[in-house]
Formats: sequence, C-alpha cells, structure tokens
Amino acid sequence: MGGRRVFVSGVGGELGTLVASLLEAEDWVGALSGIDADPPRRRLNRTVFHRIHPDEHDRIVDTVVKFNPHVLVHVGVWEPDARAAPYDAAALTDQAATSIIGAAAECSALEHVIVRSGIEIYGRSRGALTRPSESAPIQPTSDWGRTVAAIERTAAQVGERVGVTIGALRLAPVLGPHVPSPLGRLLRMPAVPFSLLADPPFAVIEDRDAARAFVAAARLGLAEPVNIVAPGAITALQAARRGRRIPVPLVGPDWRIARTLSHLAGAPIPDHVAEALHRGRLADNTRMRTLLGVEAQTSTTEVIDRLYHWPSVVRQPARVQVA
Repeated sequence: MGGRRVFVSGVGGELGTLVASLLEAEDWVGALSGIDADPPRRRLNRTVFHRIHPDEHDRIVDTVVKFNPHVLVHVGVWEPDARAAPYDAAALTDQAATSIIGAAAECSALEHVIVRSGIEIYGRSRGALTRPSESAPIQPTSDWGRTVAAIERTAAQVGERVGVTIGALRLAPVLGPHVPSPLGRLLRMPAVPFSLLADPPFAVIEDRDAARAFVAAARLGLAEPVNIVAPGAITALQAARRGRRIPVPLVGPDWRIARTLSHLAGAPIPDHVAEALHRGRLADNTRMRTLLGVEAQTSTTEVIDRLYHWPSVVRQPARVQVA
C-alpha cells in the first residue's frame, strides 16, 4: 500500500483541507495533489495545490491525468447557500463532478474513487423511513438531495465503465467552526424558527469526524455507500434552548415570511434545511463502524453545543492612514 498517489478535489474547502491534512499523516499515502477554486484553509505540508475553477474543464483533465492517481477523493461539492446560491452551487458541483471524475476515468493507475454524498439522498417524502440505512430507496425530495444523487450516479457509471471501485460517504449536515453551513448559520441566529406542529429530530456530523471517515474510506478502498452520522439527535427547539436563542414557533405560511427575513439577515434557508426542520433528518450509522472502523468522536448534541461556542466573525474597522 505504500506510496499510493491520492488526489483530493475540493481541497480549498474546510472539509477538503481537513481530509488532505489527515492524509498527509498516513504512511500508505505517497504523493498528494489537490484542486479547488479557492486555496486551502490551512497550511498543507506536502499536498501540491492547483487553483482551477470548475468551468476550466481542459485544465482539470490535464492536471488529473498527469498526476495519474491511484485514489480519487472527491470532496468538491457545493451545498446550496453554503458557499454559493442554490443555482450556482448546483452548476459548480455538476461541472466539478463531470470534469474531475471523468478525468480520473482516463487514468491508468486509478483503483478507487470516494465521493461525498449526503443523507438527503433518501428524501423525506410521506411514508419515508425515519432512520434509513444504505439499502433504503434513493428518493431525494430536495435540490441538494438530487445533486448528491447525481454525483453518486456519475461515479457509478465511471466505475462500471473502467472497472474501479466506488465508495460514497453519505454525510449528515456537516458542522465545524469554519464550515460554511446554512443549518449552522440558522441555528446561530439570535432567533431560531422551529415547527410548532412537529419539531422533528435531526442529526449532524462534525467536520473532523467526517474527514476521518474519508481517510478510512480511501485507505480501505470502500466500494459501497456508507452513512456518516454522529450518534444522537436534536430538534430545532432543543438546539435554540441550548444556545440560549429565542425559539420562534412557526406554522404554515409563517415559514414563507421567516425564510425571507432569514435570507435578508444573512442566513438563507434552502429547501433541504427547511425539510429537516419540518420532517427531520436521521440515518442509520451502523456501517460507519462495521465497514470503516470509524466512530464519531462527537455526538450530535455535543456538536450543537460547540456550535454556540465557536467565535463569530468580528469585523475590524479599517485603519486610518496617517500622513
């Protein structure tokens, strides 16, 4: 296993940077390379970074093919209203998946592809399982759910065509001190909306636990989907109370007004987050331990508690120039 070449897409995002930094400490990893439209969030010691926008298809293909990875870790996805508005996020994610995964298929050394997905892939339609396992039907009911389903579909087609294994990590909503998360932003608002009629539970995953799962999947050559979810669950009302926020009960048309006001306040509520608040978002995480040998070190409740202790952005006034 020594000296495996590993390519990480999305290495400029917080999760991608974490994945790359953990891979650097793995003795089975040889050369490391990464790509993103933005630079990494922290210093990487031996990862060669390529700053390329997702719409630069030819440059992406040339970069990936020249590196000729044994393992591709595709973290380069854009959650709606995280780093980009929903329409732009979907376009960027599609461009990146098509170019990067397609380019990897042309690499003679390629053996494994690990892609980022999400538990939104199961959807929350009426009658859907409350805590789906990986064998549950793929029936996304949100834009983000349909996006991650398309990523898995693209990767599966490539894997079948060139004969490499494909693993998909279906992540719960990822939260971390520097992760751009629409759910995290909403819960940190002074007033947090919740559904008066239901207030269902949801689960999350902390960014470092998610990164550890990616490293394990790459090391083991995961060849199937796995739910990556922290133990436990919480509701929006419970989260608001733990964070000493003002809980705002909403019913029916109140949500339309709340979503507009929240968007104006800098915390848009995309449809997959609204769906989690209305119908919940849980998933069975048994295979996370049995297949990857990884357990989340931080429970859902602990992640939410930490969310309220992470420092906010403090804007400093510009210095006055002195002649």
